[in-house]
Amino acid sequence: MVNGGRVAVVGGSIAGCAAALAAHRGGADEIVVYERAAGSLAERGVGLAVHDARYAELESAGYMDAGMPWVGLVRRRWYVRDGDGGSARDTVLGREIATMPFPFRTYNWGPLWRELRRAVPAGVEFRTGAAVARVEATAGGARVHCAAGGAEEFGLVVGADGYRSAVRACAFPDVQPRYAGYLAWRGAFPAERLAEPGLWAEEDCAYVVFPGGHLIVYRIPDGGPAGGHRVNWVLYTAPPPGVDAALRVDLPTSLPPGTLTDALHSHLAHVAEELLPSYWGDLVRLTTPEELALQPMYDFTAPRYATGRFLLAGDAATVARPHTGAGAVKALQDGAALESALRSAADVDEALAAYDDSRTAAGGALVGLGRSLGRALVQETPDWRELDRAGLEAWWAQADGTGVFGGKQLDSGTGPHPR
Repeated sequence: MVNGGRVAVVGGSIAGCAAALAAHRGGADEIVVYERAAGSLAERGVGLAVHDARYAELESAGYMDAGMPWVGLVRRRWYVRDGDGGSARDTVLGREIATMPFPFRTYNWGPLWRELRRAVPAGVEFRTGAAVARVEATAGGARVHCAAGGAEEFGLVVGADGYRSAVRACAFPDVQPRYAGYLAWRGAFPAERLAEPGLWAEEDCAYVVFPGGHLIVYRIPDGGPAGGHRVNWVLYTAPPPGVDAALRVDLPTSLPPGTLTDALHSHLAHVAEELLPSYWGDLVRLTTPEELALQPMYDFTAPRYATGRFLLAGDAATVARPHTGAGAVKALQDGAALESALRSAADVDEALAAYDDSRTAAGGALVGLGRSLGRALVQETPDWRELDRAGLEAWWAQADGTGVFGGKQLDSGTGPHPR
């Protein structure tokens, strides 16, 4: 490390905690984490999925463990609303096109972050309510300017501050998130609210497809003291006319729970009633306005993950569309790769070059996959009713042309290290 081994991590969510852990294990003398939120990030309750193979790598590297509450999935069932009748089950759930293996663990973002936060050593200074206004390069490293005033010098600054990253704005000011042209409605509610939970097995992930979009549904840990599960769902489709302008999607944005407009509620109600089989439409309608959020789809990737004394991780470096099933995985892999680079390199320059070579390629592959799946699942959907199992499998193989669904395998040099 340089400049006394001082490292700043801008952002304290999953990517920030992983980066702080990596810097500590990599030999930093002093680590300061700047987190703009003043409250607990554990209050976020969205779901995420981790491929079993990626979990095994991250557990071996010390960035996940079995103590983090999870739900195991084994299969993905594809359903389509079919007007040709069929069995009573087909009428309720939709006609099942195919079943595919789906070896994933699902997590609740809040409890996952909480366990990562606990893993960060007590010697790391974690400052909440500490927004960073900008960063700048200096002769000996980098300087962090706080929004509340004051500045500090560091030998290395890690930007883990999300898609609006202040660190990326300094390192690559021309890189901006690009709107993909469609939206994701997100909801999560207690599983006890389901009227007929037995129709949908706990180990199943449902892909409910319709012209111009699809719904993904799976269970996640509840995250509360009583335990249990929550139903987590994401529905992708194009917005109703005029909504793009109202949302100002040209500027990276999202609508938190309880803030959706009447037009957005009406469009979601239309999709649930007219395009989804009755069971899945009812499931969407069980979500209260306070449990419903909206996220316009954006993507981008920085041309490099490290430049000078700046390093990017998580969404600050790459935002891929959630179809990839790998957003949290990539953030944790960034941490594991940074630790490996710091441990094995002769100096910081060599470490940053190794990290850059590894993670820039991984980010580019994930963005490419997200765009391919976005076209296949939303923007250029097939005639779902005409697909059988063989047809769907061939379609999926083409859509997942990169073969990195669920996350790219960690480089062989990133392995278990002493804690």
